[in-house]
Amino acid sequence: MRDRCLLDLTAAFDTVDHELLLLRLERQFGLCGRPTVLPWFRSYLSGRSFRVLYGGSMSSVVYILCSVPQGSVLGPRLFILYFADLEDIAKEHCVTIHSFADNTQLYLHCSRNDTTTTIARLEQCLVDINYWMSADRLKLNMDKTELLWAGTRRSLSMGDGSFPSLQLGGAIIAPSQHVRVLGVIFSADLSL
Repeated sequence: MRDRCLLDLTAAFDTVDHELLLLRLERQFGLCGRPTVLPWFRSYLSGRSFRVLYGGSMSSVVYILCSVPQGSVLGPRLFILYFADLEDIAKEHCVTIHSFADNTQLYLHCSRNDTTTTIARLEQCLVDINYWMSADRLKLNMDKTELLWAGTRRSLSMGDGSFPSLQLGGAIIAPSQHVRVLGVIFSADLSL
């Protein structure tokens, strides 16, 4: 059986702290000592602004103090680098993580008899992830976070057929029968 948790972040690309990102690029990804690369990234991220034209009226200028630009190849890559510490947190809990930009899934394998221990481990991992996210100006959107217990039809029907829910703070995430991952719908019995 596989326990899959799909995390959703609130306005993930819009909350990336430029200084934290630049610090990570320098210290974690080795861009220090390169006289043009880090200043280029700083230039790319800073000085951005936007206005809105609606019905012939123009808004005032809004200066962007955080976020990575969307609609480019570099935006999602910068977000992934900003988000890279999350993999270390998942590894501490022996949880497999898969991310595509701001779409993140956590996976755990377990036997049908071990669902209670598995959900407890996943909950503790999510507590640590939530703590890290709040320190890095990211927010886990519990309303869009989903839980799927996946397995064969036989393993899903064993026992009383119920699986534990996920609890994080005051939020309870009941298991779903279907989840959407990057536009593909997966069912609990592993059919598409």
